[in-house]
Amino acid sequence: VQLVESGGGLVQAGGSLRLSCVASGIDFSLSMMDWYRQAPGKQREWVARITSGGITKYAESVKGRFTISRDNAKNTVYLQMNSLKPDDTAVYYCNTYFRVHYWGQGTQVTVSS
Repeated sequence: VQLVESGGGLVQAGGSLRLSCVASGIDFSLSMMDWYRQAPGKQREWVARITSGGITKYAESVKGRFTISRDNAKNTVYLQMNSLKPDDTAVYYCNTYFRVHYWGQGTQVTVSS
């Protein structure tokens, strides 16, 4: 199983970014996918989830600003992030679970004030 994130970068507060995660080695269309993030000095926290059926769920801190989506034809899950805040600065990780958790390498998102 391999998860490869991309799309991070430096953005000003109020700006937007779209993260992508390409998955291989799994039956993507049947897999629930999550995004997590880890800020410096803090524990990794869950951000958003999308089920195989397209049902979504969000952490309260990002609800209304972030949107998770998936393209099964491309084995890709996305995280559209709008109205970014400095507190959103973190390394963002893609995750899926099949007997064990699988993680990508992460992509850095930095939001300047």
